[in-house]
Formats: sequence, C-alpha cells, structure tokens
Amino acid sequence: MYKVLVFGMTENPGGVESVIINYYKRLQNKKIHFDFLCNTKSKIAYEDLLINMHSKVYKITARSKNFFNYYKELYSFFKEHAHEYDCIWVNVNNLVNIDYLIMAKKFGIKKRIIHSHNSRLMEKGIKANVKKIIHVVNKKRLSNYATDYWACSLDAAKWFYTDSLLKSTKIIRNAIDSRKMLFNMHKREKIRQKYHLEDSLVIGNVGRLQLQKNQKFCLKVIRSLQVVNPNVKMVFVGEGPDHAKLVELVNKYRLNSKVLFVGVQEDIEGWLSAFDTFLFPSLFEGLPLALLEAQANGVPVVASSDAIPQDVKINRNFKFLSLNQNISYWLEYILKTKREYNQKKIYENFCKSGYEINKAASELENIFINE
Repeated sequence: MYKVLVFGMTENPGGVESVIINYYKRLQNKKIHFDFLCNTKSKIAYEDLLINMHSKVYKITARSKNFFNYYKELYSFFKEHAHEYDCIWVNVNNLVNIDYLIMAKKFGIKKRIIHSHNSRLMEKGIKANVKKIIHVVNKKRLSNYATDYWACSLDAAKWFYTDSLLKSTKIIRNAIDSRKMLFNMHKREKIRQKYHLEDSLVIGNVGRLQLQKNQKFCLKVIRSLQVVNPNVKMVFVGEGPDHAKLVELVNKYRLNSKVLFVGVQEDIEGWLSAFDTFLFPSLFEGLPLALLEAQANGVPVVASSDAIPQDVKINRNFKFLSLNQNISYWLEYILKTKREYNQKKIYENFCKSGYEINKAASELENIFINE
C-alpha cells in the first residue's frame, strides 16, 4: 500500500478540496491510501466522507492563530508519523508557508509534492505585499525541499516555479466526473419554482464571494441587463468575505428584487440546471473547477479572458470576453446564449480534453507510485 499524506483540505468545500476528493474517490484501492493533515481544529470539508473511507484526519493549530502551538504541533506530528508515509502532497494557492515540505524532508518523507492551485495572491494592500515578498523568497528556496512540482495550469505553474523548475513541472488537470453534473429538468423546475424564478432569465455564479471571483462585475452586468430584460435575476451560490460589500452594492444599485444570495449549496448540478447563463468574470484563476462543472451541465458560459486559461473551454457554448470590453458586449452574448443538451457530445469533449476524472485518476495513480 502506497501511503500519501495530503495537505490542502480546509473547512470550505471549494475548488481545491473538490479536486482532492474527486481524485481520491477513484484512487481509493489496494494500491494507494490518503491521510490528511489540516491546519485547523474545525471540521473540514468532506470530513465524514474521508473518515468513512478509512482515512485519518490530523488537525493542528493554524499558524495565523498561534505560531508557537502551530510549530510545536507540526514538529510533533512529523516526528511521530512521518515514517508512515511514502509521499506528502501539499496543495496550496501560494508559497507563503512551505513548513510542511521542510518538515517532511527533515523527517524522511522521500516524495514531496508541491501543487499550485492559483495564479496570484487573493489579497490586496499591505498584507498582500508582505505575502508576495515571502512567496518570491520561497519560490527560490523550493527546490531545496520539494521533489515534485505540480500545477493545475501553466499560469499556476509560472506563479509558483522558477524557469528551471518549469521544465519538470507536471500539469495535473482539475478533472471531474462530467456525468454527475448533467442537466436535470426536474431539479431546474423545482429550484426555479422554490425561488420564484419560473419566468426569469436567470444568470448564475458559483464560487467564493471574494475579490478573485469579481462578483462586483456581475452586479454591473445585471444593472445594465435589467434595462433590456426586466425579468432578469442574478443568483450567487457560495459564501465568502465579500458578502457584506456585495449586499451594499445591491442596495446602492437598487437591485434588491434582482439578486439572490443562496449561500453554500450541495446540489450544484441542480443550480446549474436552473441557470440560463453561467457568468464567471474572475480577475485571476488557476484552473476553475466551477467552469468545468458548468460545461458538464451544458449551461452556456461567459467568462473573463483576462484571467482564465484558454484550455478550460470544452463546449462550443463557452465565450471568453475581456473585462476591458464595453459591458454591452457581455450583454449581447448573454442574451443570445443557448444550452447544450447533447450529453453524449459533452462527455466526448471531456474525454478528449483530459478533464474526465476516471482517465485522469488512472494517470495520477501512476505518477504517484511509479514516477
């Protein structure tokens, strides 16, 4: 049995967490096993599922809360458990903290993977400037501690790795089970009825409410679109630090009757089915899982070309537009989008692109064990 210690699961069931769990569901066999190290004492996303899959979930104090306790617990963990693992797989959005790799090397874990899941810092201001300096410093130190370099996209790889390391970086696709996101008419009708959206043009966005996802731009779109189509509604699925700011903007633009915040939802397939268009104007991304799920569902997608890797486009009803373009271009495309109902074609597109999970998981298992 090849044992992997995974870092990267948090309380939030976001993109990174979903990528890890999507792969692990297919990798769980007699050849490979995952345990999880988390820098939180709270319950993490998918924790019950992981325990049911016979994985151990270890928790230590977050470094930001108490550095002394964090370091003491981290050191103790690796001293006691490092010998149990063949590999550590560190999934992060920046290189501000590489302590997990340092400890893994110190206590003898032979294969040490660093996996980049983003292409920029999520913060702004002084905090971001400090983090960026640390990120750049650790970028130069990384080869001293990691043995393998992974990224979800080329942009994410360039953010993490020096030119010399880029040559040996592997792109690990954020693959999904496309068949689990297929359009569902029953769920569409049920959700639209529950939220009084039956006769509306429903524009949807799924993601954490924060700077990176640029939901403010969605509000600008709806503000203009309501002039053309008074029945338009904007639905935000997710939670995050910008919730209050977005509510303020909704009030400022007098969009209270046009915008719904429905929070974190488990049935993403149902919500994608309920949407008429998926709007995704992110400022920066690694490789957004939400765009893959939307395309698997067949809902038409309008996304920012400024930040998102071009190879994420799988279906023909996917449009890249620049955030610098006049908003009328965005409105024009949204108003003429059409859903892709050919489920066979969608599945074929995913298989050809490499984003279908079953094939991708088989390749990943080989990388873990044999490379």
